[in-house]
Amino acid sequence: MLLRPSYFELRNLPEYRDHPGRDIVTAVTHRGLLFFLREGTRKGATRFLSCRGQEPIQCDMLLRSDSITMSESVPTASGSGWKAWLSYRVAELRQRESQVFLVLALVIGALTGLAVVAFILLTERMGMRLYPVGGAPWRRVLFPVVGSLGIGYLLYRYFPNARGSGVPQTKAALFAREGRITLRTVLGKFFCTSATLASGIPLGREGPSVQVGAGIGSVLGRLLGLPAEQVKKLIPVGAAAAIAAAFNTPLAAVLFSLEEIMGDLHAPVMGAVVLASATAWMVLRVFLGDHPLFKVPQYQLVHPAEFAVYAVLGVAGGMVSAVFTKLLLGIRGRFLRLPLKTIWFQPVVGGLAVGLMGWFVPQVLGVGYGFVGEALNGRMAFQLMALLVVLKLLAVTTSYATGNAGGIFGPSLFIGAMLGGTVGTVAHHLFPAYTATPGAYALVGMGAIFAGVVRAPMTSVLMIFEMTQDYAVIVPLMIANLVSLFIASRLQHEPIYEALAVQDGIHLPSAGSRQRYGQRQIVRVMHAASDSLPAEMTVREALERVRTNAIRTWLVADRRGVIGVINLSRLERELAEGPDKKVGELVDALVFPHVHPDQGLDLALERMGANQIDILPVVNRADVHKLEGIVTLRDVLDAYGVNRD
Repeated sequence: MLLRPSYFELRNLPEYRDHPGRDIVTAVTHRGLLFFLREGTRKGATRFLSCRGQEPIQCDMLLRSDSITMSESVPTASGSGWKAWLSYRVAELRQRESQVFLVLALVIGALTGLAVVAFILLTERMGMRLYPVGGAPWRRVLFPVVGSLGIGYLLYRYFPNARGSGVPQTKAALFAREGRITLRTVLGKFFCTSATLASGIPLGREGPSVQVGAGIGSVLGRLLGLPAEQVKKLIPVGAAAAIAAAFNTPLAAVLFSLEEIMGDLHAPVMGAVVLASATAWMVLRVFLGDHPLFKVPQYQLVHPAEFAVYAVLGVAGGMVSAVFTKLLLGIRGRFLRLPLKTIWFQPVVGGLAVGLMGWFVPQVLGVGYGFVGEALNGRMAFQLMALLVVLKLLAVTTSYATGNAGGIFGPSLFIGAMLGGTVGTVAHHLFPAYTATPGAYALVGMGAIFAGVVRAPMTSVLMIFEMTQDYAVIVPLMIANLVSLFIASRLQHEPIYEALAVQDGIHLPSAGSRQRYGQRQIVRVMHAASDSLPAEMTVREALERVRTNAIRTWLVADRRGVIGVINLSRLERELAEGPDKKVGELVDALVFPHVHPDQGLDLALERMGANQIDILPVVNRADVHKLEGIVTLRDVLDAYGVNRD
């Protein structure tokens, strides 16, 4: 490209006699044009040079060096011209962030839509080759085991951040990692999840698609040199595009991105989220056609008394959702406590469990959307639906908890459809004149389990409507969703994605904590930690050390970092029970009193009082053991202007 000033741009500038120049030393901008300057032999004069490829081209006029604004210096090598040109273009884009953001939303939507289409086609084609119609039963055992073994090693060796669903990792990137998702993670998530699902592991593709879409936004934003705050805004944009393409639900995708990922329905990125969602949806239509994910007949409310049955379905959905969450977290917690060297082998346990179940009940394998369609159309037997509720729940929780790559969106819809079909069959058998066919209850059951597991009830209502394009069951769906959400929240207080993040040492901000962000944040008063107690130290040794110091509350640390807090009174009590006990045994490395830099001082004061300590570790959101500093009771009181003297 030739960047050369026009006569109109230069005709009013002072002219100088041409002078021989030296090497290019600076790239400058003038009235939106980029030039390379060569310093002349006469003081105060510079020669304009523009660039075609790598060769400078001399212009006819000279300009006083103080009449334009210089940018950063560039290397003197002539081959660095393209770098200066690119730097200028990036700087120009930064000045037009709002327009660039919308263009990026279009690009992210298109790329994410293509990625999801490729995801769907690759998974289906690989699955058809591994499981041909009429294939031998041994395939149902061998491929889940071999697939989980191979992918487990790849995840351990090359793609450690591609494990799991993708939604907790996406939220962690947004709130704890400055919007950073690497290209390696995006590629690893795409290929590892595709192979995992094709091998028959009964996890979903929608959660991984969210991480892939968010990763595309993160990579593009960082490639363009956008600041971290702008890159973070691209995370929900990519997430919405992924859901829109994966479920063929553009409206629900927008709501999910704002409700679940951002945690704010009034987020300023709504325009870009809508644009990306619509773009991804259009890409899906172009390549795969405009077809709802499930085709169902038109259901109607037969009698007002049916609302009671739908409420019962909501209760059952809430209970199953809580069991699903607790079982998954419990199994995963046990596997996380195993030695680190076994991580690559752990997914085989899930693969073996799935293979053994699939040997007897093939419907357990894969995400099973075809069987969901049969349940929605009332073509599945009662006994099989009831059996699949149990087997699918066990297969999904075991597969996910052992470290296989895949999501829980699709499985929650499958379990919900089977549960709803089971309840609907019983209700229709007992009250045939007052209830609809089981398919209607299967449809509502999908939303009830989704709302109870994911804790996004409005997204669930809108998603089921868009997936089926059936408005008749919206009111029963809302009733079942809210009841399920209420029951699940009472039985399992912490949402599944937040709980999974905590198990990984990542503490995501809750909706309440985000609302309390203000001027009195911990980051303003925290300071570096002076000392800590090694976890290997005995109680007797620790007590001797604490008694000789004015500090009465101490941090406990091991090779990972901080793992707990202990005070003098606790050490004195433990001395009588076992003086040779290790200090590390007295604290819970996973759950201990702490705060994060972006939280409020009121929370720090509350936690100090609840644990009877006067020092709190300030830890990183992405790694609960990474110590950022400490905050003391004196720091908090000083910040509020309270003098204890």
